[in-house]
Amino acid sequence: MSPTYDPNDNEAGMKLLEDLTTYAYQVQQQVLAEILTRNIHTEYLRSFLNGHSDKKTFKEKVPVVDYEDVKPYIERIANGEPSEIISAQPITELLTSSGTSGGQPKMMPSTAEDLDRKTFFYNLLVPVMNKYVEGLDQGKGMYLLFIKPEILTPSGLMARPVLTSYYKSNYFINRPFNRFNVYTSPDETILCPDSKQSMYCQLLCGLVQRDEVLRAGAVFASAFLRAIKFLEDYWIELCSNIRAGHISDWITDPSCRKAVSLILCKPCSDLADLIEYECGSKSWEGIIKKLWPKTKYIEVIVTGSMAQYIPTLEFYSGGLPLVSTMYASSECYLGINLKPLSKPSDVSYTLLPNMAYFEFLLVEKNLEEESEKIQCNSVSDQNCTREENKKARMEIVDLVDVKPGHYYELVVTTFTGLYRYRVGDILMVTGFHNNAPQFRFVHRRNVVLSIDTDKTNEEDLLNAVTQAKCRLLEPLGFLLTEYTSYADTSSIPGHYVLYWELKMKGNNDLPELDHSVMERCCSIVEDSLDSVYRRCRKKDNSIGPLEIRVVKQGTFDALMDFCVFQGSSVNQYKTPRCIKSDEAIEILNARVMGRFFSKTVPFWEPFRMLA
Repeated sequence: MSPTYDPNDNEAGMKLLEDLTTYAYQVQQQVLAEILTRNIHTEYLRSFLNGHSDKKTFKEKVPVVDYEDVKPYIERIANGEPSEIISAQPITELLTSSGTSGGQPKMMPSTAEDLDRKTFFYNLLVPVMNKYVEGLDQGKGMYLLFIKPEILTPSGLMARPVLTSYYKSNYFINRPFNRFNVYTSPDETILCPDSKQSMYCQLLCGLVQRDEVLRAGAVFASAFLRAIKFLEDYWIELCSNIRAGHISDWITDPSCRKAVSLILCKPCSDLADLIEYECGSKSWEGIIKKLWPKTKYIEVIVTGSMAQYIPTLEFYSGGLPLVSTMYASSECYLGINLKPLSKPSDVSYTLLPNMAYFEFLLVEKNLEEESEKIQCNSVSDQNCTREENKKARMEIVDLVDVKPGHYYELVVTTFTGLYRYRVGDILMVTGFHNNAPQFRFVHRRNVVLSIDTDKTNEEDLLNAVTQAKCRLLEPLGFLLTEYTSYADTSSIPGHYVLYWELKMKGNNDLPELDHSVMERCCSIVEDSLDSVYRRCRKKDNSIGPLEIRVVKQGTFDALMDFCVFQGSSVNQYKTPRCIKSDEAIEILNARVMGRFFSKTVPFWEPFRMLA
């Protein structure tokens, strides 16, 4: 289902996009027929379809499922049972998701053919960008790309993040030559397992080749900002390397040293002087445009939880467009932004109908309007969102039958062994391109906090707070009467902030706060969060130490008064477990009586498989 074409032929690429979106209905029927015909005798589908492969039976008999429903099948494959449990094609690896609510990353099945689809998908991004930005074939992209931890499962299958899988594949390493695929970062620096050495080497190569850089970026906005912070910390040393024509001795990865040395081949004092001048300025406003003056845009994902980084990116970018090109997940690659220069708030993705079979679970009410009615503007109460999701009618429609302005939860049936699987993304239909709908990403179901690839839901946050409360506060006679949180991205890296209102048991006296106890509370909360959060803290350094701000008694009453004033119903009001309103955060910050940070890094190791 992945047509072949010359990725250097922009006209052919655009025609292919037009054909796919024009015949979206027909392509979707072919996709479903192929998936069912191919996999009808798998253990999973056989239990529901009893040998039938028609669409009507599929819709009536195969249930819509969450990860917990399919997890046992995937774990059986990870532990050595045959792929035929869920897929007629051999499962060649398991893709670990970035978000999890169970303490371990979710694992999604993948096949060799799946890499064909991903390559096809990436190739289609090229003609779209060339349509809107001229001259991209005259320079390079400074993309900061990284691999992440991977493990070998008991079956011998590799379990790793989807991007790590792609970067290590022959499809990426032997990608066809076109100028859009030419990066300032040598593959050896991208594939370096030491993230610090990788970052240093990629930035060094990007600076040396500054005059060739026409576009810059990373996968997520958070990763790009982390690179800017790294540059702030290391620009003096980077300049020293450029001036001497020699890379620092602490870069010990031999492949990195060799690859970088081919680029940093001679001393360049003039370039070092220029970088020192720009980086030594009092303000780094517009630093990207100053260091890489030919850059036409910054390519990063700034939709969903990454939208919180837009103001910071705009500060550093010097007015460069922020481009979100694609919408993808560990389950499958999904859609392309056909208007890449649109404002981040206006980004819509067109789902490519040949990537999977798409269905949509109608979310009964307008989530944003409901949020404002139930509480206060821009204050996110995931209790309410969860209740609305529970009330959502189980009305499922096909890709071409969604309606503009309506909200849906995405359900996918993939070529790799997932059937009617709820991805967890809430999308709003913004229109159509030909006969293919376009969607704006609204949010992840039940996620309340996110800084990087972490996705902490309300249940996980409650469990972490409860651990600290029960182990440290209650034995000392403290009561935690209320709490809320927000993701503070005003600094790099961002960090979780928890607001706690405390009192003493038996009276209303303000407790005396012991710094060591409160710091241990911060550490216990972090230790109790899932492995993705802990990996981001310990290995990736993409999240800063968790902070607890203890507020005066009565603070949460003031927060409720504010929400009621904004239109919330007293009867329906619940304390929001995550705050997104600037005004509400000001109310909380004005009443802070103590601030405490975690002094330890939480324990983390690559997740272990069940034997």
